[in-house]
Amino acid sequence: MRSTRACWSPGSEDGSIVHIVGVGGSVRAGSSTEQLVGTVLAAVEERSGARTRLFGGPELAEFTPYDPRAPLAPGAKAFVEAVREADAVVIGSPAYHGSVSGLVKNALDHLEELRDDVRPYLDGRPVGLVTTAHGWQAAVNTLTALRGITHSLRGWPTPLGIAANVAVSGPEHFASPPLHNRVIELGRQLTAFPGGRSIEVSR
Repeated sequence: MRSTRACWSPGSEDGSIVHIVGVGGSVRAGSSTEQLVGTVLAAVEERSGARTRLFGGPELAEFTPYDPRAPLAPGAKAFVEAVREADAVVIGSPAYHGSVSGLVKNALDHLEELRDDVRPYLDGRPVGLVTTAHGWQAAVNTLTALRGITHSLRGWPTPLGIAANVAVSGPEHFASPPLHNRVIELGRQLTAFPGGRSIEVSR
């Protein structure tokens, strides 16, 4: 039997390394959301050789509220430039009162700086979406909200998103099935879109 589920070829069609930016978390360093985004990035690095960069919660907390008339804070400027160069993006948010956290939404608001680019906002980029919550309803609602935001930023949400109920599957379960299998599949979808190609391997 042959499968393509958990293996990819590295790089894009022109031989360059795929660059993936992750963003997400809370003001608490090492939050479950930040760990889940990091788990996706680590899986992509390991299996495809992609280059990744994570902007976690403590970094996002240093962003000032987005104001298009004001200069960007250094960290926010680094984030915008990283997304500008990215082939794909992973966005993660905790569920705060059933939707995206203000911290993550403010980071995404900064992508307004890409409005005049040749690739405006998230145009042409696959976007993997993950959420965490203490309950399924909030996790799924937040995932749906992130899909809507991604569409408005002209990104392409991957078919698979991950909503993690940390009340039953906390960070200690992120590396174990079945959640790990979803992480692997999300990474495969991210790298297949920008030019990486799935390859068949015996199983």
